[in-house]
Amino acid sequence: MNELNEIIHQPVRLRVMAALTALKGGEEVDFTYLRNLLEVTDGNLGAHLRKLEEAGYIAVNKMFVGRKPCTYVAATPAGRKAFQAHTQALKAILQGAGKK
Repeated sequence: MNELNEIIHQPVRLRVMAALTALKGGEEVDFTYLRNLLEVTDGNLGAHLRKLEEAGYIAVNKMFVGRKPCTYVAATPAGRKAFQAHTQALKAILQGAGKK
């Protein structure tokens, strides 16, 4: 059986990865959109994004739009692969639970 990914398994990070992998490859969302979607604080989201970025699962792109700093986030190919493996492990657990 596949192992659960401890980095992705945390609920906020799982939701981040679900939101990002729902996008087409190369698409990204801005930090504010993601924060509002997940209903978390700036600090909480920032900490989870750092953890995912350190693992190589997301790419963070910081830029200025006019004079305003903007942060954009996207899933990397490695992140998409890790998320798919994690969801497969969850499915295997759920299917096994139904067989008892």
